Amino acid sequence: MTEIQRYAAFTADPGGGNPAGIVLDARGLSDVEMLTIAAEVGYSETAFIVSASGPYRVRYFSPEIEVPFCGHATIATAVALGPGEHVFTTNAGEVPITVDGSGRATLTSVPASVADLDPADLGALLEALRYSGSDLDGSLPPKVAYAGAHHPVIALATRSGLAGLDYDVDALKALMGARDWTTIQLVHRAADDTFDVRNPFPVGGVYEDPATGAAAAALGAYLRELKVVPEDAEVTIRQGHDMGRPSRITVTLIPGDDRVRVSGTAVPITG
Repeated sequence: MTEIQRYAAFTADPGGGNPAGIVLDARGLSDVEMLTIAAEVGYSETAFIVSASGPYRVRYFSPEIEVPFCGHATIATAVALGPGEHVFTTNAGEVPITVDGSGRATLTSVPASVADLDPADLGALLEALRYSGSDLDGSLPPKVAYAGAHHPVIALATRSGLAGLDYDVDALKALMGARDWTTIQLVHRAADDTFDVRNPFPVGGVYEDPATGAAAAALGAYLRELKVVPEDAEVTIRQGHDMGRPSRITVTLIPGDDRVRVSGTAVPITG
C-alpha cells in the first residue's frame, strides 16, 4: 500500500496554510495511479518522489492534472525529508531546498521571467474573474510571470476587491487551460513589502489555493522586473485568510540572480 503523508505548508498550524499530500516512495506508480491518489487526497497538490535518492525526482499532481512545479508541496516534502540540503528535479528544472532544524524550508526557483499579457487575454481574464479595468491597480500592470509555472499577475486596487473573489469557473478554467496558466495570482499591495494574494486554480480541480509557493516566486520575479521593490528585497505574502487557512510566505530576491527564494514552515497534519 502506498504511504501518504499530509503536511500543511506556509504555516505553523495544521489548520492553516496549504495542505499537501506527500508520497516519499512513488517508484513504480503510473501517471494514472498518481493522479488517482491526488484526486483521492483532494488537496491542491500531492508530491510524488519517483527516485530512490537525491537529487530527488519529484512530480506534482492536482486532483485533475499534473503541474510542472508546486511550491507549497516542495516546502512540505523537503520538511518531511528532514533538515539539510535537498535538490528536487522537477518537470520545470532543478530546485534546491534548504531545511533548518525548526522545520523552515527555503527553495530556490528555476530562472524566472516576466512577459506581457496579451490585451485580448486580459479582457477574457477580467470577464471570467468578473472584474473590470476600474478594479485594477494602475501602478502594477498585468503581466504573466514564470518561476517554474506560468501565472498571470493581476493587481487589484482595493483589499475588498480581493476579498470579493467570485469567478466564472468554467470560463476561467477553459482560458487557463488554453494558455497553460497554472494559477491566477491576484494581488493587493498592503505595504511596500507586503502583499495580500488569492490564487484561483480551477484547472487543477480546486476553486482556490490557500498558499501558492510557485506563484509567490513568480510574483517575486514580477516585482523585480517592474522595479517595484529593491533588487535585494524580502517580501511578505499573506494568503489564505479569506479561506480561513491563513499562511505566510517569504519571498527573497537575489541580486544578480534571476532566480527567486521562497521560504516558509510546514507541519504534519494528524488525525
